[in-house]
Amino acid sequence: MNFSGLRFLVVGDVMVDRYLYGRVQRISPEAPVPILELEKEENRLGGAANVAFNLRSLQSQVVLAGLIGEDQAGVFLQKEAQRWHIDTYGLVMDPHRPTTTKIRLIAQKSHLLRVDRESTAFPSPTVAESLMLKVRSLLHLPLHGVIIQDYDKGTLTPELIEEIIRLAQARSVPVLVDPKRRLFWAYAGATLFKPNLRELGEALQISLLEAPLDEIQEAVSVLRQRMPHTYTVVTLGERGILGYGEKEGFIHIPAHYRNIVDVSGAGDTVVSVLAVGLAMEMPFQKTLALANLAGGLVCEYVGVVPLPRDRWLEQAQAGGLL
Repeated sequence: MNFSGLRFLVVGDVMVDRYLYGRVQRISPEAPVPILELEKEENRLGGAANVAFNLRSLQSQVVLAGLIGEDQAGVFLQKEAQRWHIDTYGLVMDPHRPTTTKIRLIAQKSHLLRVDRESTAFPSPTVAESLMLKVRSLLHLPLHGVIIQDYDKGTLTPELIEEIIRLAQARSVPVLVDPKRRLFWAYAGATLFKPNLRELGEALQISLLEAPLDEIQEAVSVLRQRMPHTYTVVTLGERGILGYGEKEGFIHIPAHYRNIVDVSGAGDTVVSVLAVGLAMEMPFQKTLALANLAGGLVCEYVGVVPLPRDRWLEQAQAGGLL
């Protein structure tokens, strides 16, 4: 299936995911902590940049918008995105924040520790206006979808979200949202809203992690009443994915059996495939099934990785999805 004719705008919290790989063979004599004997270091695109990378792995065209700092991580993020032919026109440099960086220490494929370098404050009025102007200009491009990727790092403000949804609606461009806690309720009018189960429960102040499917469906109904949108998709972890469409009703797709290694970045992959499915006007159930398959596949790899397109297509065809 050819997705090369599609173009998307991704707006949100861009990050660098840094990995320090090594082996642990002894405990420090200075404190009861493992000593990581460093063997390899690696930097990857993360957050909203990983969504853009997933879309490029599907051979779609992507423009990326967000905030970076005046630092080496920001330089790497721009260069790496451009290396994969991601348009970085929408990136704005904010001198008052570092480029969000997640540093993971990994030994024998197991995570030992994560260190975050970040600022979660909203940008200054000057920086916010610069980003707003760039996003407005990008929304005049011929687009097949806009993805708002929120990690609560401060890039997205209520004003920016409202403007994106307003302009996209005026141009009949779908808006897909991957939310976080702080601005969870700011997305009325979005085309597709994709929280995970924990995020939905926290927003509604109820416990859903062990809840039966009918209780989760009730929670989705409450969500939709409080914040109207067209499609709701809730990722359920080992229970798969749950979707609701105004015409289709509830659809539950169970998870595929996988050798789960790392769930980092799976949500980025899911929302990317959902965006492609909407753009291609696929049936909602097929779009859900393809996204569910893709999210499971990337969990078989260590760290944040883009969707392995050929494996995904092969398994989708074998399962009768394409």
